[in-house]
Amino acid sequence: MKGKFITLEGPDGSGKTTVSKIVVEQLQMEGYKVLLTREPGGIDIAEQIRKIILDTNNITMDARTEALLYAAARRQHLVEKVAPALNDGYIVICDRFVDSSLVYQGVGRKIGIEEVYQINQFAIGNIKPDATIFFDLPYEVGLARINNGERVADRLDLESDDFHKDVYNGYMTICEKYAERITKIDASKTIDEVVAQVINVIKSKL
Repeated sequence: MKGKFITLEGPDGSGKTTVSKIVVEQLQMEGYKVLLTREPGGIDIAEQIRKIILDTNNITMDARTEALLYAAARRQHLVEKVAPALNDGYIVICDRFVDSSLVYQGVGRKIGIEEVYQINQFAIGNIKPDATIFFDLPYEVGLARINNGERVADRLDLESDDFHKDVYNGYMTICEKYAERITKIDASKTIDEVVAQVINVIKSKL
């Protein structure tokens, strides 16, 4: 594929969504072909699945059902949006990808990292990120941002403190396991500083 696939990861409330929009605007102003998208979502079918997954009323959802829904949304998103953009030479920046499933469902839901990886291997085929940027922020700080009303809480945001702690520890495991692909940045800094860190990482991969 001609383009570059950059994924963004981090605990809830780490600022990925806010920062990614600014990063894309800056790169586009410099003349880069950039597409910003998100998971789950990015296209109509995947957005419909997103609503089911994150609906605060769906408290009886089974952990494996949740993992399979994420994988299904991911597959449709890749086929319909990500792969065509990469073939057209775009830098595709995606807010969350497989690593999120590995830590939220694999670790947080106790399904197992390898088990969730196998589900997603079927979904993504040979499409893998060229680089991943991890927004490193203590999970307590991210949750405080959400609780302060900086964004609307969804079903996963409302999980227990232990769940979010497990997710963060899961990210630490993933960052070590895939150290050649994942770059940690300090997400506790100002927005301008975080944006600069992200742009530096992306440009180093081009």
